[in-house]
Amino acid sequence: MNTTDEILSTLERMYPDAAPALQFGSPYELLIAVILSAQCTDERVNKVTKVLFEKYNTPEKMLTLTQEALEQFIFSCGFYHNKAKHILSASHDIMEKFGGEVPSTLEELRTLAGVGRKTANVVYAVAFHGDAIAVDTHVFRVANRLGIAKGSTPDKVGAGLCAAIPKDLWSKAHHWLIFHGRRVCHSQRPDCDHCPLAPLCEYYAGRS
Repeated sequence: MNTTDEILSTLERMYPDAAPALQFGSPYELLIAVILSAQCTDERVNKVTKVLFEKYNTPEKMLTLTQEALEQFIFSCGFYHNKAKHILSASHDIMEKFGGEVPSTLEELRTLAGVGRKTANVVYAVAFHGDAIAVDTHVFRVANRLGIAKGSTPDKVGAGLCAAIPKDLWSKAHHWLIFHGRRVCHSQRPDCDHCPLAPLCEYYAGRS
């Protein structure tokens, strides 16, 4: 067993129930929640979408809102102007190009206005059970520290993770790395002294 396999095996034992923290009831709701989650906590997004989705949980219903009205709903998520613009643009594309249904392939998801690689990967992996790794701040940090994938950009780290991890584990590994980043491998003060991965970690080895 190589180091990466050992890391993945340990992460699986640590976080057997790792799953998305965003609350959603459909692929469309997940798409909107992921757009809102940029630079915002999942807890805050869940509070906002609980209210928003009571009336506006389909692209058709969302498009009855003006951008200003939508901004009032999502203000507390930050970057509300751009997020509202992206949500309405993506909703328009879903209605016009895909008959009101969120597309189920990565290629089609990435054609939606305002939907980048990370958002498309999350929706593809979580809503449609596809094989994908979305690189958020936690995945980027933990992958670099552990040494599974090194890179200065999310795209480079994502490519490295896809090369290092078996494809059938991509989606699970994505959630394991997120959980580890939130619970142990914090940005400012990683809890290395209590981390089961310390013996396998490049960051810890360099600290010692």
